[in-house]
Amino acid sequence: MRKIIYLLALTCVTASCVQVKDISYFQQTEQGQTVLNSTTYDARIKPKDILSITVVSSEPAASRRYNLIAPQVDERLTSIQSQPSLQTYLVDNDGNINFPSLGVLKVKGLSVKELEKAIEKQLKPFFTEEMPVITVRIMNYSVNVLGEVLRPGTFVTTNGRMTIFEGLAMAGDLTIYGRRDNVKILRENENGEKIIYTLNLNDKKLFDSPAFFLEQNDVVYVEPNQTRANSSKYGAAENYRISTISVLISLATLGVTIFAMSR
Repeated sequence: MRKIIYLLALTCVTASCVQVKDISYFQQTEQGQTVLNSTTYDARIKPKDILSITVVSSEPAASRRYNLIAPQVDERLTSIQSQPSLQTYLVDNDGNINFPSLGVLKVKGLSVKELEKAIEKQLKPFFTEEMPVITVRIMNYSVNVLGEVLRPGTFVTTNGRMTIFEGLAMAGDLTIYGRRDNVKILRENENGEKIIYTLNLNDKKLFDSPAFFLEQNDVVYVEPNQTRANSSKYGAAENYRISTISVLISLATLGVTIFAMSR
């Protein structure tokens, strides 16, 4: 009987070690090892993106025409009072926006910096003293995280980039039932094509994946592991019985250990 209990305890310890191995990140990296190149990531503008574009200069009269104020709700019709805000620009399906004075601009596939330079070049003839400062922001830079995470949901970033680890951190990290080696990324590129990437968070090669940096409107899905899949086959009563048996085995193991030490 004692040998059986010891065998069960050893099995539990071994299983625990396997679980720890399965949930650890960066298993194949070494201390001080460089696993990511130094290229700076720049998000690319896609159709249906919402852009904020501001033009600031020492010539208020010249720059005012480019900073349109969004239409406000008539305060006589509502008790809600809102502060004036700048007009945003929705990128159409062809990848264009209609910018004041400049007309239709092709923005699809450009980075924020590239669009700022393009607008600056076209605005140059309209300013006599100094060049204005153009600031472009992607306002809908968000990702959707689903599956075996602590807090599934939609998460927004304001700094223009988000890695897979930053996205998972916003969702409270994976649960112990989430597969680290099979995280799916669903992405729609600038041409409307649907692409699915698979990331292994235990493998250092994930830093080279095009899905390491999440793009706006990406969907991250964490697949459940076999333990979660097996537990879904049992009802609450079965899970209670399994938990009770596990507790009894632990108590029996503790009792045998204490008895052995007292002899």
